[in-house]
Amino acid sequence: MRMDISRVDVWAASIKDRPGGLAEKFDALAQAGANLEFVIARRAPEKPGTGVVFVTPIKGARQIKAARAAGFEKAASLHELRIAAADKPGLGAKLTKQLAEAGINLRGLSGAAVGKRAVFHLAFDCNADANKAMRLLK
Repeated sequence: MRMDISRVDVWAASIKDRPGGLAEKFDALAQAGANLEFVIARRAPEKPGTGVVFVTPIKGARQIKAARAAGFEKAASLHELRIAAADKPGLGAKLTKQLAEAGINLRGLSGAAVGKRAVFHLAFDCNADANKAMRLLK
């Protein structure tokens, strides 16, 4: 099965846990022309009144400047792969089994299928694991 596998940088920012907190972050990125492909946002229960948002991609000097001004930083501790493929039953099971059999532990996984395409974002604890996973899955 053909899969498009690439490394992606994830950017993260703290958000205020109130109506409009997330919208402010998105607006700053949109004003700079960012076309986000992946977003996760959640409350931060360890810090009441706040949340966190993770996005990708942030590309080019204009978007990077806007992201930083809005409180985003490149997440240095997240080493991520983006995998896009034709959606097939069991695809997630196949990918995670291959990684497990190679002794590669996932920090996190997010995925979605839209139409006939599936996209997964796999997070690893270190570059070495992300690189090993990329070689294995290609």
